[in-house]
Amino acid sequence: MSIDVLHEKIRKLKCPIIVDFSMQETLLPPYLLVEEGSYPKAYYRFCKELLERLDEVVPGVRFSFDTFALFGGEGLENLSALLDRARALGLYTILDGPQILSPWAADRAAELLQSEQYPCDAMLISPYIGSDGIKPFVPACTKMEKDLFIVVRSANKSASELQDLLTGKRLVQGAAAEMVNRFGEPIFTKCGFSRICSVSSAGAADSLRNLRAQYKRMFLLVDGLDYPSGNVKNCSYAFDRFGYGAVISAGPTITAAWKEEEEANPMEYTDAAVKTVERIRKNLLRYITIL
Repeated sequence: MSIDVLHEKIRKLKCPIIVDFSMQETLLPPYLLVEEGSYPKAYYRFCKELLERLDEVVPGVRFSFDTFALFGGEGLENLSALLDRARALGLYTILDGPQILSPWAADRAAELLQSEQYPCDAMLISPYIGSDGIKPFVPACTKMEKDLFIVVRSANKSASELQDLLTGKRLVQGAAAEMVNRFGEPIFTKCGFSRICSVSSAGAADSLRNLRAQYKRMFLLVDGLDYPSGNVKNCSYAFDRFGYGAVISAGPTITAAWKEEEEANPMEYTDAAVKTVERIRKNLLRYITIL
């Protein structure tokens, strides 16, 4: 798949939401741990059952390579199987890449993006080791119709300590955005957006406004709706006037919605997730119109 396919799925579903499966162990339904006997097995079942319910209501999903790698070989086998299943269900898949701290780590991660071992449509990386961390991915974007999401402004609370600092006349995150745009300019798709995309925070309204205003053809992933500072009004600033050009990533807000429902109205965790997706979608559509 490609940004074109993601764009079309968003238009068809009127739902620009990617479900992030990263979560803390405490947010997993306890009965799964009892029935499966270990966290890796319970987490795999949890993800698989959610995939089977969410495929009709969201355009895509997101997994973290490092989360599964911490489980060892079993975890990586589970990741491969989940990516395969997501592809079979027609979901656009984003893989948060392994931590990249050197050019050769970037080379290896770029190989993963192009491999069938972890079949994803896009990889999400940080650019903060510089262009050495981005260059290896460009061939996959140009030749294999893969996409790359690059973190410009992360959603964590302390991100402002570095990413909001001034460097000359611009913020550090602004320098990162310019780098993303430079690599992405030659690689436009049929829908008009580049395969090399930016990631910013649902808690950083100014960042989203500036990115959308300055880079009309840059596709944006809005992360951090799960944080207290994140909200759908901020997210709406990432979309263009037609309701295109962006997607929202939400994790435990959706995947752990069962905990919020547990006392007042007990329900299966897959049902709670679908219900929450619809609530977020309706709230977002108060601010944008997807044509």
